[in-house]
Amino acid sequence: MTEIPGELPGKPVSASRTTLSHIMTANDTNLLGTVHGGVIMKLVDDAAGAVAGRHSGGPAVTASMDEMAFLAPVRVGDLVHVKAQCNWTGRSSMEIGVRVLAERWNESTPATQVGSAYLVFTAVDSDGKPRQVPPVVPGTEQDERRYQEAQIRRTHRLARRRAIMELREQRAAQGFDEL
Repeated sequence: MTEIPGELPGKPVSASRTTLSHIMTANDTNLLGTVHGGVIMKLVDDAAGAVAGRHSGGPAVTASMDEMAFLAPVRVGDLVHVKAQCNWTGRSSMEIGVRVLAERWNESTPATQVGSAYLVFTAVDSDGKPRQVPPVVPGTEQDERRYQEAQIRRTHRLARRRAIMELREQRAAQGFDEL
């Protein structure tokens, strides 16, 4: 990888990849007796935040969460593994991909995927202003595929944001006063 003057050296995906594991208890349940989706989302955000901080070398804040998918319920007594990695980087932003797996704490059956999400984090300095992040360097074919898919998601996020802003401007010009 050729370095560009003023640009930080790249970091491999493997340098910040992490797994957070947690046993679900009765305190984590919703009214249906399964683990509350918000508990899983917090674990997802925690793991993604650790990856973003590790990759960027400092503080990073959650900017958005895309495509949080709950594939199967999580139950009390499940050992949940939240696996996260940096898929893509921009100047100050990073897309973190997260897979959520669950297994019974007292069984030797393999863990199954119960959720996934993509989060965008922004690296910030001590004043809370965006700061530059090192480019991510995919190390495997899977990492390269995730990098390419992340670029597609970014393009869609930006296009969606532009379309919404244009619609709001049109509605405002037509005299609609919306919240």
